[in-house]
Amino acid sequence: MSVIVQKYGGTSVGDPTRILNVARRVVATQQAGHQVVVVVSAMSGVTDALIKLAREVSSGGTPPEREMDMLLATGEQTTIALTAMAIQSLGHKAVSLTGAQAGIVTDGLHTKAKIRDISPRKVQHFLKEGNIVVIAGFQGETDDGQTTTLGRGGSDLTAIAIAAAIKADLCQIFTDVEGVYTCDPRVVKTARKMDELSYDEMLEMASSGSKVMQSRSVEFAKKFGVPFEVRSSFNNNPGTLVKEETMSMEQVVIRGVSIERNQAKVTLRQVADKPGIASQVFKAIANAGIAVDMIVQNVSLAGTTDISFTLNKDDLPKAQKALEPLTDGLGKAVSAQDGIAKLSVVGIGMRSHSGVAAKVFEALSLGGINIQMISTSEIKIAVVVDEDKITEAANLVHEAFGLSAE
Repeated sequence: MSVIVQKYGGTSVGDPTRILNVARRVVATQQAGHQVVVVVSAMSGVTDALIKLAREVSSGGTPPEREMDMLLATGEQTTIALTAMAIQSLGHKAVSLTGAQAGIVTDGLHTKAKIRDISPRKVQHFLKEGNIVVIAGFQGETDDGQTTTLGRGGSDLTAIAIAAAIKADLCQIFTDVEGVYTCDPRVVKTARKMDELSYDEMLEMASSGSKVMQSRSVEFAKKFGVPFEVRSSFNNNPGTLVKEETMSMEQVVIRGVSIERNQAKVTLRQVADKPGIASQVFKAIANAGIAVDMIVQNVSLAGTTDISFTLNKDDLPKAQKALEPLTDGLGKAVSAQDGIAKLSVVGIGMRSHSGVAAKVFEALSLGGINIQMISTSEIKIAVVVDEDKITEAANLVHEAFGLSAE
């Protein structure tokens, strides 16, 4: 008997009617001859409401992180109980488990903990007894019994991790979209759903702005070889299967286009071109807990150079503050710019096909769109453009590579 893990997001379990629909889908999967584990998120809007309450009762609107984890974990615990009840109302056995009860052990970093280990004995025991096991996503427990949450996209990570631990045959990520598209359909109207992706392609798209899957979940799936399918919880249409790379995948040069808005750029001008300077700059940024994306260093001129990097716009004030003492010591200027966005073109076929970069640049040039920064990897080309041009840029590049639906 095969084992399937299904994950349902907040919109899929947003009200009692939708929870009952999920229960029917889960029961149908079991009746088709599978053992089923269900991972659920908090009902749509619940997490935001809990965060609002926490800020209202906390000094300065900043709640303690430990207590935030205790509070936010209740959102998923509500959903697992309701989902198990709904399955039982249909005449089938079900049991709900918190992340801790499911054996998910994390480190002690509150609000964004990392999974250290999973002991799935209890899950396997309930499956053998014929239960549908309903597990709270987004949460776990430290070795000393502290409740933790896994951060944004944590329920996806729970599902992938549980699937790896119990050696599931497939992990299905049910969401409010039908799969992974060649670009966000709200941005490019002619975008089409892809049948399959490699882990590396999905990872690049997730880290480049695609909101379908959180990149940490994809990394975990790749590490442990967990195939997963992204599909809609509102119909029975097949979704997008993400799996190990195959030879046939390389025949498709470009798989998709991702965009990421709300970016900002910081430039340090006329920095001394000598060893250790970049280390000082990015150590200060790292110590402030800021994630940097693209980094560009100009050619040295008269012993100095410019260093530019991009980051999320919300982190810009924090970055400027972190760099103040450093730049004062060096006597150099720092400039900051928001109102930019990143466009990424992804495909493992780039490894064996030339001319991809030229086609990206040509498409943007024909649209009169200026490129501010360029970054490449083995299977991705990313550019920074003005944010008010990003929709036009995405459509131009999408069309240039013939990605539109037929």
